[in-house]
Amino acid sequence: MSLPVLDGKNYERWHIQMKALFGYQEVLEVVQHGYQIIDEEGTEAQRAAFRESKKKDCKALCMIHQCVDESNFEEIANVKTAKEAWDTLEKSYAGAEKVKKVKLQTLRREYELLQMKKGESIAEYFTKIGSLSNLMKGCGEAVRDQLVVEKVLRTLTSKFDHVVVAIEESKDLESFKIEELQSSLEAHE
Repeated sequence: MSLPVLDGKNYERWHIQMKALFGYQEVLEVVQHGYQIIDEEGTEAQRAAFRESKKKDCKALCMIHQCVDESNFEEIANVKTAKEAWDTLEKSYAGAEKVKKVKLQTLRREYELLQMKKGESIAEYFTKIGSLSNLMKGCGEAVRDQLVVEKVLRTLTSKFDHVVVAIEESKDLESFKIEELQSSLEAHE
């Protein structure tokens, strides 16, 4: 398995992949919330829990170090915990809420203007739609399947007009899944 590497241009994708990796390695909790430092009067159970959390934190920090390029490593080289490293990178790339809102506006416009091009395959078009949807979700936008299905049906080339009519008449668009739509359209391609 190759690990994702943050290179400065792929933060959203890297962030999603790393969260999945942290979940798989059972360290996501310590990355997102840190761990509780105990005082010297803690019970043996508390000290054992602390040691386990510290071990998970070291594992997560090591994973972060392995999954960033040199310039990003320099930015987090002196932090002591995985949470500090994660938060530092998040502040650097995710930016303030205002930046996110501006980015979301740009993505919404791009999404609204997106049309299937002549000669473009269904798979290529769905990849574009899916990529934009994921970027919008990464900025906090709730993108429901129903809206994506309706968007696709509105923006296909005229070659698919008869298929669109058939789908709109025979399917319940509120429960129709994106994957079902893609396979139906690919069958008529």
